[in-house]
Amino acid sequence: MAEQFLRVDDLIEDLDRLLSWGESLKNDSEAGDFLPLMDMTVASIYEKPSTRTRISFEVGVRQLGGHPMALGASEMQLGHKESIADTANVLSRYVQGITHRGFGHNDVAELAESSTVPVINALSDDHHPCQAIADMMTIHEFAPEVERQKIAWIGDGNNVLHDLMLAATILGHDVIYATPDGHEPLPSVVNDAEAFAAESGGTVKRSSSAEEAVEDATVIYTDVFVSMGQEDDKNKLQDFEGYSVTRDLCSSADDDHIFLHCLPANRGVEVSDEVMDGPHSRVWDQAENRLHAQKSLLTRLLNDAAWDTYGEVMGVEGW
Repeated sequence: MAEQFLRVDDLIEDLDRLLSWGESLKNDSEAGDFLPLMDMTVASIYEKPSTRTRISFEVGVRQLGGHPMALGASEMQLGHKESIADTANVLSRYVQGITHRGFGHNDVAELAESSTVPVINALSDDHHPCQAIADMMTIHEFAPEVERQKIAWIGDGNNVLHDLMLAATILGHDVIYATPDGHEPLPSVVNDAEAFAAESGGTVKRSSSAEEAVEDATVIYTDVFVSMGQEDDKNKLQDFEGYSVTRDLCSSADDDHIFLHCLPANRGVEVSDEVMDGPHSRVWDQAENRLHAQKSLLTRLLNDAAWDTYGEVMGVEGW
């Protein structure tokens, strides 16, 4: 079976290098001459609507010399007229890589199990590993001298938090999350993050309140309180009173803290305009970094030889 990327810790040994390589691709004026996906095709399956994921993957594949192919799940009858396993077997004969943005994590896991080419989880209900790479790249970009960040998550214990916790604790940072009762992250993911933290020297814990979580935080992060596919749960927002990220809430954070949001944002719900558009916000850089982080990931999975060659030739830190 080909190497797969379903959770951010699937490439735990390469996480530092993925970040360094993404930063190099972003800042290297000669990176445009590096085409590791030349004559390769990457099929991207979309069960959910997408802005940043679809555009960043399509642009990234093209910039690396490859050919992106967007496939709507409804057009393919994925899992209906044809099983996920059969679809994986067919696509593996046509393309060199597959990305999947969908709902149940079991679906992308089944796709990966039957695929003979790399499969990248571009989002499932349980995990969003591509976002986590871009998040950690953004944090390092704006505070490279801070070896141990205090990352405060405010809101729902969702897929974005899951991989943020895993990536941050692998890298030795501290994560503190404030979530309402009944909206905590999956215990299994918390256990994995705690194990990584024990090895790296970081920490992960739950806070009793948003105010406690943001105190002295160097990074404040939030996401929508109602995730895509859960919009019918009208009562869910009531559980998040007091969890909106406002300027007042951020006042006790580190003076040089940054604010992150994976977007799209419901302004006035989980975050105020003052914070989204304020001097500490790095959400647009964070969105841009999806492109560079995914180019790094695509090269690592689809052309490992080029990954090593580029790092040696360009002198990327950590090679």
